[in-house]
Amino acid sequence: MLIRPDQNDLRVIGLNTGRVLLGVGLAMLIPALLGFLWGEPDAATGLVIGACIAMLLGLAAEWKLHTRRTANWQHGMVVAALSWLVGPFVGAIPLFLSGHYDSFLDSYFDAMSGFATAGLSVMADLDHVADCVNLWRHMTHFLGGQGLVLLVLSLFASGGGSVGMYVGEAREDKILPNVVRTARFIWRVSLVYFLAGTLALWISLTTAGLTVGRALFHATNLFLAAFDTGGFSPNSASIQIYHSATVELVLGVIMVAGCLSFALHHRLWNGRPGELLRDSEVRSLAFTTMGLFVMLALGLAATGTYDTAEELVRRGLFQTVSAHSGTGFANVPGRMLLTDWGEIAPAALVFAMGLGGMAGSTAGGIKAIRITLVTKSIKEQIHRMLLPPAAAGVVTYRSGRRKVLSAQVMRSATTILLLYLALYLVGALAGLYYGYEFDEAMFESTSAAAAVGLSIGITSPAMEPGLMVVYILQMWIGRLEFIAVLVLTGFAWSTLRGRT
Repeated sequence: MLIRPDQNDLRVIGLNTGRVLLGVGLAMLIPALLGFLWGEPDAATGLVIGACIAMLLGLAAEWKLHTRRTANWQHGMVVAALSWLVGPFVGAIPLFLSGHYDSFLDSYFDAMSGFATAGLSVMADLDHVADCVNLWRHMTHFLGGQGLVLLVLSLFASGGGSVGMYVGEAREDKILPNVVRTARFIWRVSLVYFLAGTLALWISLTTAGLTVGRALFHATNLFLAAFDTGGFSPNSASIQIYHSATVELVLGVIMVAGCLSFALHHRLWNGRPGELLRDSEVRSLAFTTMGLFVMLALGLAATGTYDTAEELVRRGLFQTVSAHSGTGFANVPGRMLLTDWGEIAPAALVFAMGLGGMAGSTAGGIKAIRITLVTKSIKEQIHRMLLPPAAAGVVTYRSGRRKVLSAQVMRSATTILLLYLALYLVGALAGLYYGYEFDEAMFESTSAAAAVGLSIGITSPAMEPGLMVVYILQMWIGRLEFIAVLVLTGFAWSTLRGRT
């Protein structure tokens, strides 16, 4: 029998969701202040309006819904799912007021894409948008990559619901003894990487010909997008505009760092570099990256797109890393992937996008750990058929420490894998409905659901509103990895149909 949630349940959920909005509003003040300093009062005013609305909603929730009741695991899951719907809503307000979107749906699409670290964009005339608005777009990557509810966990004591909120954002490893300390570690390590990565990009962009000031602006935005495996860039031509192999190399290192789990970063920070060689998920990620790059390179060689091996490796390897890490940067025009890259190379990118990075990172997709577990399970099944029953051993994998592959873990990995495949297919069917070819529809759908951001041209200001809604839902569901969305759906159903 379904039990209808009472008013106290709704108060707890509303209070914590309001705190997320409060955090988003405070973050919005940073580009607003810079906008006034940079002489962009109109755009900065839009950011102030968005910040005020977000903070007023958050403070109203704090005032009207304050309760001493402790949030439980279910509350935390619902808060995580709701936060990823309403956070982009307030984040879209300054984007819409910038005048670069045809409708609020367009600006909400970009805001969801930013927070979900997808990087798909329908902004019109990106090359002439105000710098403070451009900075806010990239900050949504940073906020979403670290986790919206991490704002709550970092700034407020969230009680028992903190575990549900943390897991609801598709995180599992508690790096430190509790999730609040874990959240603060994630923010701390991200800020350290921000300083180092921005400096490296600043130097390389200055060398590439940008002025010192513009190089710093671009370096800041590019780091936020690269480390948080987003895909937004300060200009419409993405990375190809810099014409610099050095810039691409620095971004490649940052993208790889972003698709590694924060648990692995913690082990590396604590003087355990050997984990890079021992961790099963790192091995899987390295194997699939190199395998798909070989597949892509063979496809490009067959088409004769590039005259030299150096150019083929540079373009192909960067796009492979960008797709597999879930970043979505491009050093070639998007339409060229269909017109000049043949069939095999774009297919390799689709596989790379669908697989994604490591669990517990800022990347989307199926995740390397699930590929590892499914592969080990298949190997074990083959061994069981070929060997005597007594010869069957225990299957283990390494993730921080040696772990046994249990039936429950295997079922969970397989279920999420199948759900992702279904999500990719649903988006592709939607693309077919709107008249696109299957290869185009599958490419764009996988990019949206896996939060990558590479596009072959479907995502544009002229995109059909219905397809835009499908991609928004894909980005939301894919970023949260289904569980929190399913809990929210069950909670809503019990609210409507449950008994008191």
